[in-house]
Amino acid sequence: MFWLTWRQHRAQILVTGGLLLALGILLLVSGLRASAYIAGHAPPGCPGSGVACRSVNSVLYEEYYNPVYLVFGLLPFLGAGLVGAFWGAPVLAAEFERGTNALAWTQSVPVRRWLAVKLTTLGGIVVAAALTVSVMISLWLTVFEDAVGERKLQAGTFTVIGVVPAAWWLFAFMLGTAAGALVRRTLAAMAVTVAVIAVAIPAVFFSRDAYAEPVRTVTAERTALYERGDLLVEESWVAPSGREIAAPPPAACPPPAGVDVRSERAQILREDCLAAGGYRRAVYHHPVDRFWRFQWTETAILLTAALAFGALAVMRILRHRG
Repeated sequence: MFWLTWRQHRAQILVTGGLLLALGILLLVSGLRASAYIAGHAPPGCPGSGVACRSVNSVLYEEYYNPVYLVFGLLPFLGAGLVGAFWGAPVLAAEFERGTNALAWTQSVPVRRWLAVKLTTLGGIVVAAALTVSVMISLWLTVFEDAVGERKLQAGTFTVIGVVPAAWWLFAFMLGTAAGALVRRTLAAMAVTVAVIAVAIPAVFFSRDAYAEPVRTVTAERTALYERGDLLVEESWVAPSGREIAAPPPAACPPPAGVDVRSERAQILREDCLAAGGYRRAVYHHPVDRFWRFQWTETAILLTAALAFGALAVMRILRHRG
């Protein structure tokens, strides 16, 4: 059974291995180049949050971090979509299209065992590939942590590190498998899989704030919350009386004469004036130390859905073998 699984799916395995190798090379070259730049151009103590490090941080972000981030930033949708469409959808749909299911399911190997070996072997490979991607990206991010700050909870990073990538890819694989079992046509199963993933990703993204009750912090200087990597949920103002309001009244700190109210200088002057008058910000946020709590919460949600789709596929096959 394992040999047959390899023969049937070696194209997906080899292509996926090649893509992982290409991504690994890209991350390795980028990390080495960034490290060489830091060693040759960064002042002592840089990169970091100091004023002297701003130019170094800017170069690291613009020339080394951001171009590669734009590549793996597509992985939350692209990775899950490819796994669901090209790994999950053909597993059963292709068997029906070729008619090989009639042969496979009449041999000495029981259908239940055939399904168990197929789904666990391919699912295990998918999980291993996703965890490999997670480890590679996590190691690459350590090179830039002092320059770009902690970004583990940010949407583009959260979904490609930790254990969540494995959960997303397994979810996509089982979804594709269930779609193939239901529609029995590979192209149709691929289309259904991609459509469901396109809905699931934003649905989970916009639900992430609900994984825990946000922390409320009243502060005159909220920059530190963002610099340490906290995830902002919402923000309001607190009047000197202690009452929370949407925004201070315009008359509280009118702009100085001759200063454009839309300019950055006018905004800074107004912020300073409001702080001097006793106004504070009420920031609702998730601290960065909730990273693993959020990771395991999202993983549990996705694994539950993956098990449901897997069970649906198995039940469909056992009830309708023909």
